[in-house]
Amino acid sequence: MHPVPWRSYALLTASTCLVGSYVGLSKLLVLAFPVFLLAGMRFGIAAVLMAGWLKKPAHEAPLDARSKGLLFLESFLGNFLFSICMLFGLRQSSAVVAGVILAGIPAAVALLSRVFLRERLGGRTLAGIACAVGGIALVATGRQGGADTTPLGALLLVAAVFCEAAYVVIGKQLTAGLGPRRISALINLWGLVLVAPLAIWQAFSFDFTTPHALDWGLLGYYAATASVITVWLWMAGLQGLPASQAGVFMVFLPISTALVGLALGETVSAQQALAYGLALSGVLLATWPRRTAPR
Repeated sequence: MHPVPWRSYALLTASTCLVGSYVGLSKLLVLAFPVFLLAGMRFGIAAVLMAGWLKKPAHEAPLDARSKGLLFLESFLGNFLFSICMLFGLRQSSAVVAGVILAGIPAAVALLSRVFLRERLGGRTLAGIACAVGGIALVATGRQGGADTTPLGALLLVAAVFCEAAYVVIGKQLTAGLGPRRISALINLWGLVLVAPLAIWQAFSFDFTTPHALDWGLLGYYAATASVITVWLWMAGLQGLPASQAGVFMVFLPISTALVGLALGETVSAQQALAYGLALSGVLLATWPRRTAPR
């Protein structure tokens, strides 16, 4: 049997579960803070936490023009646009439905990795991706749990799906020459630069005495997980797998998002539960150890 990259599997699973948890909790944060200010404070807090990760390790080559361009795109699509689309989308959708729409990330990752990385997609990887798409179709045709979701909210979440898929594909290229910590710090710094003007604009009209202690605590958790922990976990796990196979682990995102939604009082329909079952089946299909042919 081929050696199983358990470390990569564990890192990617932990990363996407944490992402799903803060996607669900973002429903509370967008009620307490304006979207751009929230994003700016997230990147600012994370920049302080990761200040020591910016220094170039001795074994890494200096950044060339291509790497700098990829770092900018990684942050612009995966941090800036993803955060904006997700936060505005969550304001017009339920956390449960948002989680299942985001289950389309594996399919989007496979499409982009085939086009841009020329990765060959195996039969079981394609079957796993089909399970994620099937889950989305089930939710799209269901009526329960989606009453709070507007067409614009759903469209913004679909845009977030492709932003996150681009994040996976570009990240795979970056891990070939840079370490996970430095990638995390550099793309967070770009995110701060991109959102700072809008964040400062909203800060002038915001009453900082309005949020409660719980809101500030959730903000700290959001900043630490969204910009520091999950990014490092993902980049470290991505080093050992093709982007298309790593993308299948995104199915843990909607599952953890749904669990947070349940904790916030939302409900899961039978169709949505079946969708999550399909998603987990997809992970098993894509990652189950393969047997080598006898010589």
